[in-house]
Amino acid sequence: VDNYKIHTLNWFKNTWGYMNLGASVLPSTFLGILPVGMYLISINQLNYAEFFLCIVLSLGVVAPIKNFTNYVNHLKSIQYALTEVNQILSLEELVLSTKFKKPQHYEIAFNNVGFSYNKDKDDLVFKHLSFTVPENNFTAIVGASGSGKSTIAKLISRYWDVTSGEITIGGINIKDIESKQLNDLVGFVGQDNFLLNLTFKENIKLGNPEATDEAVEKAAKLAQCHEFIEKLPDGYDTNVGTVGDKLSGGEKQRVTIARMILKDAPIIVLDEATVYVDPDNEQKIQEALNVLTQDKTLIVIAHRLSTIQHADQIIVLGKQQILEKGSHHLLLKLNGNYKKMWDTHMHTKDWGINTGHN
Repeated sequence: VDNYKIHTLNWFKNTWGYMNLGASVLPSTFLGILPVGMYLISINQLNYAEFFLCIVLSLGVVAPIKNFTNYVNHLKSIQYALTEVNQILSLEELVLSTKFKKPQHYEIAFNNVGFSYNKDKDDLVFKHLSFTVPENNFTAIVGASGSGKSTIAKLISRYWDVTSGEITIGGINIKDIESKQLNDLVGFVGQDNFLLNLTFKENIKLGNPEATDEAVEKAAKLAQCHEFIEKLPDGYDTNVGTVGDKLSGGEKQRVTIARMILKDAPIIVLDEATVYVDPDNEQKIQEALNVLTQDKTLIVIAHRLSTIQHADQIIVLGKQQILEKGSHHLLLKLNGNYKKMWDTHMHTKDWGINTGHN
């Protein structure tokens, strides 16, 4: 977002002069020619045929000037795209181990983890972060916006590498786990899910390319998306690109969950998976998530506290550190940050917009 803002402001600054030039010159070509031509005719320096030719030629100047201003705009867009490409090419390559190890269990541990987006150790999202998620445990992570909840979710999937410390699965540093194997171990469902320009069947089979059509359909039924897919013109063979704009966020989310059900990863990370979903879809998605997360090591980044009150442990994040950790009932008894968040959540939930009563 910041990069887009900076680019837009720079684009306006660099093209403003050309845009003003085009806006002022284009409508004034004829008006400029008319008085000058009339004057030259009055002093016998120009005849009417030549004057008419000048008018025609002046109108022909409009298109090249307009094309020039458009070219300047396109040039700035190209320069921005090149800057973005160069930023990607300049990123550090992912460090891969030459001696891969295979976890024997699925306990997740953060050991003194520090992380910064720009590798600046003075600008850490968090530092010395340590906690454990036991195998087949339901752990929820809550906290204020910007506290690093989603960052934790992405670090587990190794979308980024930690700045310091280590993250382990089954006692093995995730840097020592082969990338494909780590991808097979972790199923990630985020806030923003997109579907590729493939058929619904192919999109779901991304979770397991070897799956049969029967397995795909079973996963879709468990994810509560079979019904609306069957109503499409070609069912599961309908290309997502032909109906993508007609799908709600909840429907796209359920297709993504079907993909994860088919993948059957032992570790599931849900990064505020229902944050943008309407109430009608939320219940269906919650039912699908219950199927997806059964007998799994589960980490949920939560925004609605009522969905995680049955978690085995709840981690409350603050600025760069863990503020509180424990079960829902234990944290309420502590009467700390979580208690304040819970009270605010319940107050918001019970507030009546029409009556004004709690």
